[in-house]
Amino acid sequence: MVYVADLDRPTPDAADAHHLGHVLRLRPGEPVVAGDGLGRWRLTRYRGTARRPAPDGEPLLEADGPLTVVPRPTPPVTIGFVPVKGDKPEWVVQKLTEAGVDRIAVLRSARAVVRWEGDRAARSIERLRRVAREAGAQSRSPWLPEVVGVLDLAGLAGVVAPAPLALAHPGGDPPSVAMPAMAVGPEGGWDDSELTPGGFPVVGLGPGILRAETAAVASGLLLCAIRNGLVGEVRRPPSGPRGDP
Repeated sequence: MVYVADLDRPTPDAADAHHLGHVLRLRPGEPVVAGDGLGRWRLTRYRGTARRPAPDGEPLLEADGPLTVVPRPTPPVTIGFVPVKGDKPEWVVQKLTEAGVDRIAVLRSARAVVRWEGDRAARSIERLRRVAREAGAQSRSPWLPEVVGVLDLAGLAGVVAPAPLALAHPGGDPPSVAMPAMAVGPEGGWDDSELTPGGFPVVGLGPGILRAETAAVASGLLLCAIRNGLVGEVRRPPSGPRGDP
């Protein structure tokens, strides 16, 4: 799939046009699925060649099928995560996009080792949006996730309201679409100041301790699988804010 702004006159950006013509080496007339990332897609036909990437003054793609609208799954799933070192944030966004998460938020936390602020934050968020776009194209997703940040927990809670925000934390309740927004802490876990009694509810991801990036992806996969009816929810009496009975 390739994403375009206008499905009536589908025109890929320069990077996608290069990919179609020089990487995939498409021939004139070959089919290409085009989407707008907002739930709409249609079949198109490639009109360029390797030597002439697009006809002069004409779109590179020609609409060749009806417009299909895919409703957004409900409830929308949001996963927030605190970035870790290296290219792991890109890997997290890639996998969450493939899973079908609707919103991905980069968070700040008291125990964060990696801190994105100022210009670095802006550049990093923009890079993650490109990663999400590439992952969505690869997985043929009609919906692209919204990538936001850098937020604290209160900021993310405001973004997802009126849905509740839950924190991934050992001993919490099983994942549930009743709490479709989950925040995953840094490598050292949430600080006590973020796990205040009476604060955010907590959700557990199993008996073991997962790496931060694994927990983020597992959270998105579980919530999307439950929402899509692939697995059932585990029912048990709700716990306190910190997983206490």
